[in-house]
Amino acid sequence: MKSILALLALLIGLPVSAAQLTVELDHASKTWQTADLLKHPDAQTVQIVDDVSYKRNMTYRAVPLAVLLPGITPENHLQAVALDGFAAELTAAPVLQKHGARAWLAVEDPAHPWPALADGKPSAGPFYLVWTDPKAGNISPEQWPFQISGIKQLKTVAERFPALLPDPKLSANDPVNQGFALFQKNCLACHRLNGAGDAQVGPDLNIPYNPTEYFGGDFLKRYIRDPQSLRHWPQAKMPAFAASVLPDSELELLVGYLKHMAGRKQQP
Repeated sequence: MKSILALLALLIGLPVSAAQLTVELDHASKTWQTADLLKHPDAQTVQIVDDVSYKRNMTYRAVPLAVLLPGITPENHLQAVALDGFAAELTAAPVLQKHGARAWLAVEDPAHPWPALADGKPSAGPFYLVWTDPKAGNISPEQWPFQISGIKQLKTVAERFPALLPDPKLSANDPVNQGFALFQKNCLACHRLNGAGDAQVGPDLNIPYNPTEYFGGDFLKRYIRDPQSLRHWPQAKMPAFAASVLPDSELELLVGYLKHMAGRKQQP
């Protein structure tokens, strides 16, 4: 046991090495090396106020994400895949914005590595999607994927995973469909539902049971607000969704979608 712990400590303490990022678009594919991104003509130093992952102000060498996505239009859909299986679904429109909330690919320099996210954990590198002025675009914490290994252009979530869809008889602006949009933005990066989705971090939210079936009263909402306040353990990964990120009205819509899907179970 001591030898295993010693090995882990050694690995965690190893210097950061150069990495590569694969960008796969319908019309083009390119693999970027750390060094190429650090010296990219559009790279600049950006200041991030109250960084979502580090919980403090941070400074990064970063490239506007839009310049790495030639030919992408606001109607397209993207997915950022992380080393740990986190798969952030991203509508292209906010990523392409040049004003207000702006997306940047922060690049970890092996010569100047970023701090660890927590004791015994690696940094947010090698690549991290950060935002300047995120409040201007209502950017959620799930739209800040770190330890990114690749970015893909994909069909929309609804096209790829019909098992996630609410009853088709509902109107487009029905509260359940509004909740579905919030589920995609806030939950799908970590969770699957009915076996549908690409994430490999959290449990399925409908099979075998939907959380609305085993959380009584307002406990599900309380859990989403602050998971550690209900079930505390050191290895927990689910973040807290504060009202500033997910207002009460949106939380209600999200839970409404989950309740609806409890009646639409499909075995994967």
